[in-house]
Amino acid sequence: MRTMTLLAMLGVVLGACATGGQPPDPNAPVPVELETTMGRILIEVDRARAPVSAANFLAYVDRGAYDGIVFHRVVKTFVIQTGGFTVSMDNRAKAEGSGVDKDPKIKNEWANGLRNLRGTLGVARDTEPDSGTRQWYINLSDNARLDVAREISGNAGYAVFGRVVDGMDVVDAIGAVPTRALDEKDVEFRNVPVEPVIITRARRAGGR
Repeated sequence: MRTMTLLAMLGVVLGACATGGQPPDPNAPVPVELETTMGRILIEVDRARAPVSAANFLAYVDRGAYDGIVFHRVVKTFVIQTGGFTVSMDNRAKAEGSGVDKDPKIKNEWANGLRNLRGTLGVARDTEPDSGTRQWYINLSDNARLDVAREISGNAGYAVFGRVVDGMDVVDAIGAVPTRALDEKDVEFRNVPVEPVIITRARRAGGR
């Protein structure tokens, strides 16, 4: 028992040494770098105020689930949305699902104090409040209505879990690309970029 205690203490000490004398903060923001076909975007994930949404997003990042995924929904001055679809380069009119119906749904953290301001990241979902999975969006403008509990959105707002810290010019460029409707009946496919905008790689930055 004493040996195990000493080993545990040694682990804490070594961990502290590796981080400059302080143990790593589990609530510290996590930087994530997105390499896209239109440029680099650096985001910061807020684990302190959106722990469920942040952990969910980082789990997809860590297993490479966002590599090769497109921004399938671009609504000018509103949002750019991604996370759930690839597009066949041989048939760009066909959007292919990525198993989103099988992904576990998460709690909606919309009341965490974070707001849908320009440059923030939010969890995309269906009308049901706790229906978010892998999809997310970046706000192109301050979208206060997404913070409000409305009947159309299941009497709940949309949870913010991060923000863009560098590359907002790339976000704006994506938000200005020409789009077309692939399916007028489905809101997800009314504003699909004519030329696919792809996340080629999504990884934690700085080794965290």
